[in-house]
Amino acid sequence: MKANGIKTAALLFTSVSLSVPSVALTQTVTTEHHSFVVETLVDNLKYPWGLAFLPDRSILVTERPGRIRLLENGKLSTPLAGLPDITAGGQGGLLDVAVPPDFTEEGYIYFTFSEPSADGRTYGTALARAKLDRGSKPRLIGTEVIFSQNLKTRTKRHFGSRIVFAPDGTLFLTIGDRGDRPRAQDKTDHAGSVIRLNRDGSIPDDNPFQGQGDAAPEIWSIGHRNPQGATWNKQTQSLWIVEHGARGGDEINHPKKGLNYGWPVISYGRHYSGLPIGEGRSKPGLEQPIHYWDPSIAPSGLAYYDGDAFPNWRGNLFVGALKDRMLVRLELDGTRVVHEEQFLKRTLGRIRDVNQGPDGYLYLLTDDDDGAIVRLKPE
Repeated sequence: MKANGIKTAALLFTSVSLSVPSVALTQTVTTEHHSFVVETLVDNLKYPWGLAFLPDRSILVTERPGRIRLLENGKLSTPLAGLPDITAGGQGGLLDVAVPPDFTEEGYIYFTFSEPSADGRTYGTALARAKLDRGSKPRLIGTEVIFSQNLKTRTKRHFGSRIVFAPDGTLFLTIGDRGDRPRAQDKTDHAGSVIRLNRDGSIPDDNPFQGQGDAAPEIWSIGHRNPQGATWNKQTQSLWIVEHGARGGDEINHPKKGLNYGWPVISYGRHYSGLPIGEGRSKPGLEQPIHYWDPSIAPSGLAYYDGDAFPNWRGNLFVGALKDRMLVRLELDGTRVVHEEQFLKRTLGRIRDVNQGPDGYLYLLTDDDDGAIVRLKPE
C-alpha cells in the first residue's frame, strides 16, 4: 500500500457547488488512486452523527445530544424546533437523518433517535419523519414517529441506526442488539435486525415474516450486532451494511430477504474478555459476511461511490472507522471485496459518517464534542 502524503495549511476558500464558511482548514492527502484536499467546512458540533443533503445542496446534520441543524448559505442554523422526546445518553440520542428522493414532492425528512418509554425508564430505536419549514428560523413541523422499536430496555447502547431509501419506495432501518446478544436471533424482537418499511411507516406486503405467527412483520433480516453504516449499492441494486463486532469481527453484510447473519451464534471476533463467541465462525443456515476485520476497526458510516469527482473510485465502498480514526476504501468485484486501502489514519479523529455529496465529493463527520463536517475534494 502506498504511504499517505499529508500537508496541512490554512487558506481562504470559496465554492460554487456548496455554500460553506469562507475559511476552511485544509490538508492535502495522496492515496493509491487520487490526491485530494481535506476541507473542514464547519466545526464546534457536539458529537455529530448523521448528515444528509437537501436538493439545493444545503446540509442537514444531527448532533447526538438531540439537535438538528441546517448548514445553508455558509451559516449553521440554530437547532431546529419540532423534535420528539429524545433520550441522550450512552450511545443514544439523535442519530441518523435522511432525505428521500421524492423530497421535492412530499417535503419530508426522516431521522432516527433513542426513544424513551412512557415512564422514561426504558429506551429503543425509533424512526420519525417531519416536514422542514425553511422560514427565517428553520423548524420541523408535523413531526410523527412512524416506527418504534418493540421491547424497549434500560441499556443505552447498540441502537444502530442508519436509514436507506430503496428505489421501490420502501426504506431500510438498522437496529443493534441493544447490548443483549440473544435478542438478535429472536424474530419477534426488532433488536439486532434490519427493518423494512414503506415511507409512511406501514409494512410492505412482501416482507419475509409478514403473517408468520408472532414474528415481527417489519423485519427484513436478523442476526446483526450493531449496524451503524448502511448504503444502497447501485451496482448490485441492494442494501449493504457495516456492523460492529465485539473484539474483532466487524462485518460488511449484504442483507437479503429473511436471512440470518449469525450474531451471536457465529462471529469472527471474540468477547472483550477474550473468550470465544458462540459456536465458531460458520454454521449451516447462517450467512457469511462479505468482508470482516480482525482486529476491529469500529466501523460507522458506509457510502457507495459512483460520482465523477474521483473516477478511479467509482464502484468502491467507503467506511468510517472510530478506532484508528481513519477512512477505509474497499474495491469490489461483484459481491467480493478484492482490495482495501486505509487513509486519513489518526488525522481527523473518529469518523462517524461518510456520504457522497451531489458534487461527487466525499463528506465526513468526526465524532467529538468539537465535531466537524469535512469534505474531500480533488486536488
